[in-house]
Amino acid sequence: MASAGAVDAAAEGVAALGISGQWAEPSPPLRRNLHLLSHDQVELAKMLLNEGQGHLFEHWPEPGVDDDKKRSFFDQVGRLNSSYPGGLASYIQNAKKLLADSKAGQNPYDGFTPSVPSGEVLTFGDENFLSLEAAGVKEARNAAFVLVAGGLGERLGYKGIKVALPRETTTGKCFLQHYIESILALQEASCKLEGECHIKIPFAIMTSDDTNALTINLLESNSYFGMEASQVIILKQEKVACLADNDARLALDPNDKYKIQTKPHGHGDVHSLLYSSGLLEQWKSTGRKWVLFFQDTNGLLFNAIPSALGVSATKGYNVNSLAVPRKAKEAIGGITKLTHDDGRTMVINVEYNQLDPLLRATGHPDGDANCETGYSPYPGNINQLILELGPYIEELKKTHGAISEFVNPKYTDSTKTAFKSSTRLECMMQDYPKTLPPTAKVGFTVMDTWLAYAPVKNNPEDAAKVPKGNPFHSATSGEMAIYRANSLILRKAGAQISDPAITTFNGQEVEVWPRITWSPRWGLTFKDVTQKVHGNSSVSQRSVLVINGQNIVIDGLSLDGALIVNSVDEAEVKVTGRVENKGWTIRPVDHKDTSEKEETRIRGFKFEKVEQLEVNYTEPGKHCLSP
Repeated sequence: MASAGAVDAAAEGVAALGISGQWAEPSPPLRRNLHLLSHDQVELAKMLLNEGQGHLFEHWPEPGVDDDKKRSFFDQVGRLNSSYPGGLASYIQNAKKLLADSKAGQNPYDGFTPSVPSGEVLTFGDENFLSLEAAGVKEARNAAFVLVAGGLGERLGYKGIKVALPRETTTGKCFLQHYIESILALQEASCKLEGECHIKIPFAIMTSDDTNALTINLLESNSYFGMEASQVIILKQEKVACLADNDARLALDPNDKYKIQTKPHGHGDVHSLLYSSGLLEQWKSTGRKWVLFFQDTNGLLFNAIPSALGVSATKGYNVNSLAVPRKAKEAIGGITKLTHDDGRTMVINVEYNQLDPLLRATGHPDGDANCETGYSPYPGNINQLILELGPYIEELKKTHGAISEFVNPKYTDSTKTAFKSSTRLECMMQDYPKTLPPTAKVGFTVMDTWLAYAPVKNNPEDAAKVPKGNPFHSATSGEMAIYRANSLILRKAGAQISDPAITTFNGQEVEVWPRITWSPRWGLTFKDVTQKVHGNSSVSQRSVLVINGQNIVIDGLSLDGALIVNSVDEAEVKVTGRVENKGWTIRPVDHKDTSEKEETRIRGFKFEKVEQLEVNYTEPGKHCLSP
C-alpha cells in the first residue's frame, strides 16, 4: 500500500499538470488513482465519465494495488479511442442513438421508397462481354486490390484462416494463392498491352487479431505466392468495445475486470483503415484509378473481375457492385435504389428480410416478386465492390472512413430492457454508398451465378439443412462450382465436355463435372481460353484435367482419365490425341471422421489418385503431347 505522503505528492504532480480532480468526484475510486495516469490517460478518464462510464472504475482498489493493471486498462482505452473515427466518445454516442432506435423498433428505411437501380447485365461470351473483358484487362494496371480477411473458418468447421483453405483439392491451391496468381496474371496481361511496363498492382489485406499472424505466416512461408513482398500491405483492424445495456455502458471482460470486452466491428472497417493508413493518397500519387474490394472465400470471383472493371471504366461508375441474378425472397441482399421523401437518394444493398416488407409498405402488394425474367428485378449483392479512387478519397475526407453502423442486440424478453449477452456496433463494407451525394454514379454489374459466385461459408451440418433448390455455400458446393464453371467455359469455347453426375456428399446433392482446373495465366479471360482450345476436343465426366502453364494449346484432345500438363513460359505445348487411363476416383468422407484433415472432412470427399499422365515441359521451344 502506498504511503499517504506518496499519494499527496503524486496528487500535487497531477495538479501541476493542470488537472483538477473535481471532475472525478462522481467516481471516488478513479479519483484516488488519478496520479497513476499520464496526462493523455487522464483526458481519456474525463471522457469516460462524461459519457456515463463511471461503472468501469467501481471495483478499483486503493493506489498500490493492481497499479500496472489500471494503467494497462487505459492503454486499451487509448487503442479503442484511436482506432474508431471520432474516438470512443463518438462510438458511445452512436451506440446510445442506435440502441434507442432498436428498442423503439425504428425502421431504418422509414420515408424511403425503393426502385430498381440502373446497372449492366452481362451475358457470358458475347461480343459485349469480350470487349468489356478487354477494357478491364487494359485498366487493371491502374487498379489496387483489397481483400477483407478478418475471419477464421470456425463457421465452416475449420480452425485455420479461411484464405488458407484449398480453393479446390485437385491442385490443393489455397484461396490466397489463387487470388495472388490472378492479380499477377492481370498485371502481366495489362502491362503487355503497354509494351514495356513495370507497374506492380498493389494488394492490401485487412486482417484481424484472429488472422493477422496466420496470414503473414502463410504469405512468408510461400514466398508471397510469387508476388513481390513490397506489393502486399497488411492492415489490421481493431475490435470495438462491447455494450452491456441500452445506456451504452461499456462491458467489462467477464474474466478480467481491468479489460473492456471487445468484439469485431465488421468488414466496413476497411474504409477507415485505408484512409488512416495514407494508402489511398499513395495509390493516387502513383496513378491508381480503381480500388477493387473482395471477400475471402469466393473461388469464382476473378472470372468476373475483368469484365466488371471494364464496366466501371466504360460507364464511369464511381461505385460498381458486382451482383448475380437473384430469385425473389432468396437469402441474399438485393441492390436497391432508395429515394427519401426529402429527395435524398442512394443505391445500396438491402437485406432480403428487409426488402420484401419495404416493397409491400410502399405500394408493391406482391413484395419481392420475380419479374418476366424469372428473377427479382433487384439483383443479388455478392459483396465485391469496384470504387473509383478519386471520388472515394474525396468522400473519405468528409467521413474519415466512418461507415453507417447498426446494432443487433439479443434481448432477454419483449420489454427490450436487458440483453442476453453484450452487443456491439457493426458496419459493412458494402454500406459505403449510404453517405454519397446524389450526383455520385452508383451502378451494378450482374453476371451469371455459375460464373461469378460460389462462396464457402457454411459448415456441413448447416449446408445439409438448406432447403432443396437453394445454394449450399459450403466447401463441397464451392469446389464443385469451380469444376462446373471451368467445364461450361470450355464448352462455350467449343470443347465437348460430358454432362455431370449427380452425387451426394455430406448430405448435399451436387453436380460432379470433370475436374478441370487451370492456372490464371492460362485462362484469364474468355478470349484467352478460345485462343487455346482448338479442334474437336472432348473430356469425359470421370476425367481430371490440370493445365499449369501459359502457352498450352488443347487441340483435338480426347481425354478419359487424368492428365496434368506443366510447362515453363518459354515452352509452347500442343496437347492432342487420346489420353486414357484409370484416372482418379472420388471417395466419400464423413464430416465426423476425425482421421481425416478438417479441410477434407468439410468437403465430404477426397480423390484417390489411381493412375494419371503427368507431363512436364521445362525447356523452351515447341512441344507436342500426342500419346
